[in-house]
Amino acid sequence: MKIGVVGSGMVGATAAYAMVMRGVGRTIVLVDLDKKRAQAEADDILHAVPFAHTLRVISGDYSDLNGCSVIVIAAGANQKPGETRLDLLKRNADIFHQIIPQILENAPQAILLVSTNPVDVMTYLTAHFASEFHVPSSRIIGTGTTLDTARFRTLLGRSLEIDPRHIHAYVIGEHGDSEVLTWSLVTIGGIPLEEFCKTQGTSLCVHDKVKIEDSVRNAAYHIIEGKRATYYGVGAAIAHITHAILRDQHSIMTICTPLKEVAGVKDVVVSLPNLVGSKGVLATFPPPLNEQESADLQSSARIIRDAINAIGINS
Repeated sequence: MKIGVVGSGMVGATAAYAMVMRGVGRTIVLVDLDKKRAQAEADDILHAVPFAHTLRVISGDYSDLNGCSVIVIAAGANQKPGETRLDLLKRNADIFHQIIPQILENAPQAILLVSTNPVDVMTYLTAHFASEFHVPSSRIIGTGTTLDTARFRTLLGRSLEIDPRHIHAYVIGEHGDSEVLTWSLVTIGGIPLEEFCKTQGTSLCVHDKVKIEDSVRNAAYHIIEGKRATYYGVGAAIAHITHAILRDQHSIMTICTPLKEVAGVKDVVVSLPNLVGSKGVLATFPPPLNEQESADLQSSARIIRDAINAIGINS
């Protein structure tokens, strides 16, 4: 199982490292415009192999992506302090216009996993450029709100003193400021949140929920302010998604993928719970939201659609 990583900056390199630590795939190929950087990262990650799992880690050109089952796209400009994800759009759109054709000319059967921000719009752009190669949208995946969902579950687990692996809670919509935390769907061990709190003699007040929402929604901004970039969380998320694809796990994840309509907004890329396997997106599950969450999801989808319209790209 061969995996390509296009863009060997902090996100791409960390994703490759996370795959080695987890034992995802058999060969990882790093491709970057800066060939010296790609070679250095590949060598450094390779030296961790004896302490983790036996993988082949190399650097190469686009031609070396031939045979890849999954190609992670982490290329693009970095988010600057105070800059929103959508501010990155025009800079990264030009980059994708160059790299997507080169990827698909060499690996036409690969599933493309986009992590470049703003990931919702960049996933839409990837699908647009990939359509010239007749790639179905089910093979175009963005990391979406996978990391946001993990943050939500982690913070809930901390507040309730529960292992977050036993918490089901989803963040949907845009991976960014308008994302929607679906409080109405939260369950702990299959028990609805409010009922669980009653049985445990605890509660989450409005202030607690606002604090969690702020921490989830603004996590990237706080991290970027402190160290200029985020990469550990998203790197682990990329490894997790890639593992699910290669193992055909049929996992439900809040990735983003092109959809015909979301909450009344047509032709858009928005994160929802999706069934993911070896062929990419197998099914999308629009969750049963309450009235406010439905309205918030519609607003989030419109924000993404407006960003797509702003650059004049349509499928």
